[in-house]
Amino acid sequence: MADLDALRFRWTRALEGARSPSAGPDPAPYAENLLARWQEPQRHYHTLTHLTAVLEHIDVLEEYADDADLVRLAAWFHDAVYLPDRSENEERSARLAERALPEAGVPEGKTAEVARLVRLTVTHAPEPGDANGAVLCDADLAILAAAPSAYAAYTAAVREEYHFVPNDAFREGRSAVLRQLLDLPRLFRTPYGTEKWEATARYNLGAELEMLSP
Repeated sequence: MADLDALRFRWTRALEGARSPSAGPDPAPYAENLLARWQEPQRHYHTLTHLTAVLEHIDVLEEYADDADLVRLAAWFHDAVYLPDRSENEERSARLAERALPEAGVPEGKTAEVARLVRLTVTHAPEPGDANGAVLCDADLAILAAAPSAYAAYTAAVREEYHFVPNDAFREGRSAVLRQLLDLPRLFRTPYGTEKWEATARYNLGAELEMLSP
């Protein structure tokens, strides 16, 4: 069960780090709006547990970021709009950030960076030198390097989110995603991710792909 008070604190700390002290309204209503979104009933993997995990992985990787607080804000927004049967979730999440953050006191340039990072989670393919993008994408994909039981729970939760997709179609679509990931020259872009997560993630992806094969 996610610790809501800890998440509220994390939100406030990241927001205050991105804006001048006391430069905007009370952070609490924004936190409550986002927390409510992350608890919507259609979510089984993209939940507060996932948000917490991404934020914790950003803590591990923060030394590689140009601005870790902006990466944290992007984590809060990256799946804030999530409907499994829709393809524009990242774009709608980025637009939500573009509306909410200026109102919350975040400067225009920093808001634009958060929105860019949210949109980057469509591909998880940051350009070389994109330090913030590398940290967010690595943190979001870190689940791929989970221990076998946690990885199995992740794949089961993803299947539950797509319960409306017939089994054959799901196997075909999921297999295509796995192959696309395995074809990447690198899943992880930070030195930590490359060293600690790459090999295990590739093993997990390969094992899942084999299991999905007819």
